[in-house]
Amino acid sequence: MNCSLGVNAFRPGVQVAAHHFSKACSRLLVAAAPTTRCFSSTTLLPSTAQNQWQAKRGRLSSSTPFSGPSSISRIAVRTLKFAARNRVIIHYVDLPPNYKDEEGLPFRVDDLAAGEVLQLFGPQMTTPAANRLLKILHGRRVAGTLDDPVLKVNTAGYTPKDRRIALDYLRKNVYVDEVVNAGLRAEDELAALEKQQEEDAQAQAQAEGEDNVTKQLGYKSRFKMYQDDSEGLDESEQKKPEPRSVYGKSAFDAIRARNEAIWKEKLRKQEEERKKLEEEYKNGKAGPLAKADDTPKREVSAKRKEWEEWAMSDLKEPPKMPAWKRLLPSTVFVTLLVAGFLTYSQLYVAPSRDNRLWPDCPPAAATVAVLIGANVLIWFLWKVPVMWKPLLRYFLISPATPNAFSMLGAVFSHQVVWGHLIVNMPFLWFFGTRLHDEVGRADFLTTYILSGSVGFLTSLFWLVLKGNFHMTTLGASGAIYGISAAYFWMHRFEGFKIFGLPPDPYTGVQGLAFIGLFGGLNIWGLFSRNHTMDVVSHLGGMLVGIIAGHLMEQKKKARLQGAGNTQLNLKDQKTGSGVLDTMLEKN
Repeated sequence: MNCSLGVNAFRPGVQVAAHHFSKACSRLLVAAAPTTRCFSSTTLLPSTAQNQWQAKRGRLSSSTPFSGPSSISRIAVRTLKFAARNRVIIHYVDLPPNYKDEEGLPFRVDDLAAGEVLQLFGPQMTTPAANRLLKILHGRRVAGTLDDPVLKVNTAGYTPKDRRIALDYLRKNVYVDEVVNAGLRAEDELAALEKQQEEDAQAQAQAEGEDNVTKQLGYKSRFKMYQDDSEGLDESEQKKPEPRSVYGKSAFDAIRARNEAIWKEKLRKQEEERKKLEEEYKNGKAGPLAKADDTPKREVSAKRKEWEEWAMSDLKEPPKMPAWKRLLPSTVFVTLLVAGFLTYSQLYVAPSRDNRLWPDCPPAAATVAVLIGANVLIWFLWKVPVMWKPLLRYFLISPATPNAFSMLGAVFSHQVVWGHLIVNMPFLWFFGTRLHDEVGRADFLTTYILSGSVGFLTSLFWLVLKGNFHMTTLGASGAIYGISAAYFWMHRFEGFKIFGLPPDPYTGVQGLAFIGLFGGLNIWGLFSRNHTMDVVSHLGGMLVGIIAGHLMEQKKKARLQGAGNTQLNLKDQKTGSGVLDTMLEKN
């Protein structure tokens, strides 16, 4: 459809004639081609090139004289200017030609992260579904179709509450003049109707072989702009002394009146269709355009809604407080964790085999299995509504309202979707059992807990100081990066083969290379605009892991050296005792 306002819906020749007769301003714009979406700049054409330009555009035939006066020297032609792909579209005139309601438009450069979706919609909404809803609603705000009942089917799978939350979020964060965009869309649709009516009228006149306006006025223009005031009136009406325009009754006025009636009828039918769709949706029946796989979303039970309201915070915005007040409690708690676990690693004495809970299970496998079981248990608890409130408080880190104990609880917590847990647990088993076999249970647990907690404290500092209070974080990734960095640091000059590669006699990739690879990927993600992972906690966990690996390496060397000295002393004592016995025998 055309991008146009008022008389801009008509052909260039009509606009020039209307400019002449109505003394319109010189800012008259020419409508663009029907299949383009445009609106930005204008190009002025000299009067000598007007007919040539119009002939090329198919607007005037070669046999039709130009209807405007020769005194009009220039007309303005709207040129194409498509919206850039790397910015958010907020104006109707920038709407791309391939826009579809079911796909929507990007509402910001990157989609919402999982933590943002959890904070905005709650745990019942998946991240892809939330971003799709936001894109559809943003597209409707730009296209001016928020109230179009025909398009309701694309969001029928979402609850009214979710749609309201998404729309409130968009109106708060993405400015769009919905009234102007809806008005421009109405103008476009009205212009398309007028154009269609005009083309139908011309085709009918050519088929009948007569032109009423030309016959009555002797006016040779094919635009049929004006007709006699008395046309279509009976004798009694012609005698009424009613004031009329000196130009007579405009054909434009007749077309507009007819199209306004058509538009009102269309609005009435759309309203009826909207009410019908709402009624069908209430009864659980899919609309006429629904696909077989687009079944309506199951209505949330009243009890579940009560749990959601009970678990979610009533805060409309983050509390106003200085940064140090947000960071101090968590910093003190993590400091106490570091002191406590360092003391534990020094005082811990491994139990004998008879005193172990699972004597037939290797200590490394038993310890790592318990950690994995704890992570799986917390993941299942996220699916229990009654547990949402304590989990949100103690197992999720929110920079807006940080809780000190969440620095430890979040190490065992994962997203509701299973992918987050499935990715982390195999790495915990692979690196955890190997590090445990080398350093023992106390040093391994100390490395795991402190890597995760210090990593989250680093992330909390990053989020608070940057003012990203809308983000949240959780997961065991920081702890796993810590134990893997500690393991590779203790074997930093040794070669590692992956699936037997590289083949002998090559030794493989050194541990330092893996540390550099992990660190480089996370540093790259830190400066990437589309990452959804908490790379800051990963880097913090790796730093703790390297420090722990160095300390455990020194501790292991001291233990081996002490064992060697002990054996040497025993050997010397045994040798001295033998010499003494020999001397006694000789005496």
